[in-house]
Amino acid sequence: MAGRITASEDQLRPDPKFNDMVLAKFVNCVMRDGKKTRAERVVYDALEIIEGKLAKNEEEGKPANALAVFHKAIENTKPYVEVRSKRIGGANYQVPIQVSRRRQQSLSFRWIITASRGEKGRPMSAKLADELWAAARGEGKAMMTREQTHRMAEANKAFAHFAK
Repeated sequence: MAGRITASEDQLRPDPKFNDMVLAKFVNCVMRDGKKTRAERVVYDALEIIEGKLAKNEEEGKPANALAVFHKAIENTKPYVEVRSKRIGGANYQVPIQVSRRRQQSLSFRWIITASRGEKGRPMSAKLADELWAAARGEGKAMMTREQTHRMAEANKAFAHFAK
């Protein structure tokens, strides 16, 4: 199997509380220094905070539960195109390329986690809950990062013919 470095996809087990593979992958991305229990506590506390917000919220068409909010946030922040630097004839061009599904998910995870860690002075679970809530509604820092990425790709679409 060319191109595969590890068997992490085969070894990944669904998370114990919701039995969800994407959430298990997200917990692994939140984890630092191998402290998985702490990462699980942060993510589950964030989902509990979201459940509380859902209970207070009286909007029509609101997500059914916190896991649905999580999945909607991930879907909303996935980029479809990104720019890659390519050197052609002594000049560097920002070439827009389509993003694979796997990279879409990893970029989405990274942007949400980075946006959450960027704030200071509050518990990580509260920051993560706010970022997931905002991303599910199409707002927040992670969504701004996605929009910037799409804007850069749009601005450089004249160089799309350099993509292989």
